[in-house]
Amino acid sequence: MLDRLSIEANIGDTLDRVRHDQGSMFLNNVDVGAGHASPVECNVQIAPVVGGAGEVLLMFEPRHIAVKLGRSLGAKTAARSAIGMAEMLAHEIKNPLAGITGAAQLLSMGLEPEDQELTDLIVVESRRIVALLEQVEQFGNLPPPVRRAVNIHDLLDRAQKSAEVGFAARMRLIEDYDPSLPNTFVDPDQFMQVFLNLLKNAAEAAGPEGGTIRIRTFYDHALRLRRTDGTGTGLPLQVEICDDGPGLSPEIAAQVFEPFVSGRENGTGLGLALVSKIIADHDGWISVDSVPGETRFRISLPVAPKDKE
Repeated sequence: MLDRLSIEANIGDTLDRVRHDQGSMFLNNVDVGAGHASPVECNVQIAPVVGGAGEVLLMFEPRHIAVKLGRSLGAKTAARSAIGMAEMLAHEIKNPLAGITGAAQLLSMGLEPEDQELTDLIVVESRRIVALLEQVEQFGNLPPPVRRAVNIHDLLDRAQKSAEVGFAARMRLIEDYDPSLPNTFVDPDQFMQVFLNLLKNAAEAAGPEGGTIRIRTFYDHALRLRRTDGTGTGLPLQVEICDDGPGLSPEIAAQVFEPFVSGRENGTGLGLALVSKIIADHDGWISVDSVPGETRFRISLPVAPKDKE
């Protein structure tokens, strides 16, 4: 194998050490090439094969995937902290807002019609803020998932039908499904919320003229998520929701799963943060790639355990 790969590292000494110590070693930020292809920066794990008489296993992880995964996990941690603080503030702010709204309504009773416009504005804006705060509280009070084995295509079909008679009525939805996918292990109601949120985002990105949303599923056994306790989870089931809108700015794309970050005017920035939280609660991963003319959200999920089928 090594005679077909170009690895910019002293791989021979590392292999000898792994064989001698019978322990894994990691090489970070290594350029790996094959044939005439351009080299790719990778993290490389080298591990001994148990009972393999000196055989070793090399695992290559492209750096761009590792960076995205780290960024995603960081965003999830930040989301939990920010939402906890926001939930506490929401509770404290709603009471004085109710007083402000009531005072404005009382004031309006003795004012001329032209002056009532100002008190009406106070009432309308106060109620809008209260509605936003209630969304924050609802976000923080999301119940733990009730997981069961689910066919992901059944959920996508339900979400698509709901979208087509509502917010995505002007959109063209295209399915590209791998029918051989096994079941995943999720809370169906919460994942309906995930898919509807992503489809709504895609529809809104297109604007009033409409556009195309492509929903794709496929299997990728290479992706694993390492938990904080050191254990790993395979995430082979992939769902992509892709739109042909104008794309996200690089600044927004890097923070799009954080609370209160929105690429739309008057957006709350809670929809994708909620999506990220739900997926994290299911031991999954979500990422986004966006360029002008294409934004692709990719969800990676585990297979349902055999004893849950």
